[in-house]
Amino acid sequence: MAESLQFLPEPELRVRSTPPIGDSLARLSTIYREAEETARLANLLGRSLHVAIALSVLAAATLILAGAGLEREASWAVFMIVAMGAILTAYRRAIAQPFERPALKSFAQDLNAILLFAGFAWGSGAFLALPAEASAGLVVLFAAGGAAFVAVLLREGSAALLFLAPAGAVASFACLLQPHGSGVMGAMAVAAASLCVAVAVELTSRSALRNRAIAQMAGLPFA
Repeated sequence: MAESLQFLPEPELRVRSTPPIGDSLARLSTIYREAEETARLANLLGRSLHVAIALSVLAAATLILAGAGLEREASWAVFMIVAMGAILTAYRRAIAQPFERPALKSFAQDLNAILLFAGFAWGSGAFLALPAEASAGLVVLFAAGGAAFVAVLLREGSAALLFLAPAGAVASFACLLQPHGSGVMGAMAVAAASLCVAVAVELTSRSALRNRAIAQMAGLPFA
């Protein structure tokens, strides 16, 4: 029996390998960034509905107060309805899966294109919705003020600039082409006001990114 014990196989010692700490931290950091991006895009999704509603209210108020003529106002109303309808369509498609990153990223890309079109549509109101004799101050309020309102609602710098740039450019061009408009001075005023709004949007975005980075370093939540 002693001889048989000598031929028993020795037990194998299996050491379970564990991933390096650096790989685990990198994976954790990736998961955190993905969760943060998902939360940001989900918030953008919710705010896009507010933008659509706000644009509809602003457009209705412009049509009621401006009095540029039924044919011109109807043409502008069609542009704005298409823009707001596109936002609502993209919103309805994404809200069905509001926490899925691929769906949210696709929505953000669609929203960028829609906002670019919406900016052109809003700026065309300087041609179609405002009267030809509109003052420079009225055009500035319409173009830069509307863009600033959209930027406040979106709270997403790059998306807001996609709306602001065409809105300001088209409104400035309208000042030059209107037969009784405010001319070169009006165009310069609209461009300057739009530039001020763009600078404010950029500074606000950088401040938000800096505050988010500080919160992350401190391990604090940041909305």
